[in-house]
Amino acid sequence: MATVSIITGASRGLGRNTALAIARQGGDVILTYREGQAQAQAVVEQIRAMGRQALALPLDVSALHTLPAFAEAVSAALASHWQRPRFDHLINNAGQGEMAPLASTTEAQFDALFGTHVKGTLFLTQALLPLLEDGGRIVNFSSGLTRVSMPGFAAYAAAKAAVEMLTVYMAREWGERGITANCVAPGAIETDFLGGAVRDTPALNQQFAAMTALGRTGVPEDIGPMVASLLAPQNRWVTGQRIEVSGGQGI
Repeated sequence: MATVSIITGASRGLGRNTALAIARQGGDVILTYREGQAQAQAVVEQIRAMGRQALALPLDVSALHTLPAFAEAVSAALASHWQRPRFDHLINNAGQGEMAPLASTTEAQFDALFGTHVKGTLFLTQALLPLLEDGGRIVNFSSGLTRVSMPGFAAYAAAKAAVEMLTVYMAREWGERGITANCVAPGAIETDFLGGAVRDTPALNQQFAAMTALGRTGVPEDIGPMVASLLAPQNRWVTGQRIEVSGGQGI
């Protein structure tokens, strides 16, 4: 029986690439989107073209009051599309970026970052936990910026550092069900994050490339296959870990 993975924020960028990598590995996917319904449906069609099952559901992880209804929608989708009550993997990828020096970071920016990355990750996982198979996998997205500082990213990095600690506790508290929880921490990646800042701003791209042992910034194809490999049976003994995928950023 194919695995079913839920991937948040998978209409584009790292989430999209992760969804496609899981499908190539033989898994089925439920992906979420906040605004890009057409983009999400395009990913669904790509996955179906590979012979795998997929569907897209709307979700704003920062809107905590909607999470019980989302869990009900997931339960209904599992029953109607897969004839099963539970799914196998949860990949918490949905996020947003704010870039500001500490001295000018606003409360609204701080709250938005922690609301999405920290509260969203915790309470969505909590809402879906009854539907996650024993022996299932949780993968949370962190950032290389929790280890290497870059001015302007303090609040974002702090939120991702909180996600890393949440992951350790998920691994510890839910290990009795055989559930593993790990963090993947990408380095600078060429996506539309922060309006495509790393991808489209040559000076910033070169700055990050100069910090990286492999001499370039990353692309989504550097990340998705690694996440998919972490879900494979041979990695069942990996839990509570922060796994950096950055090409050697700042070493």
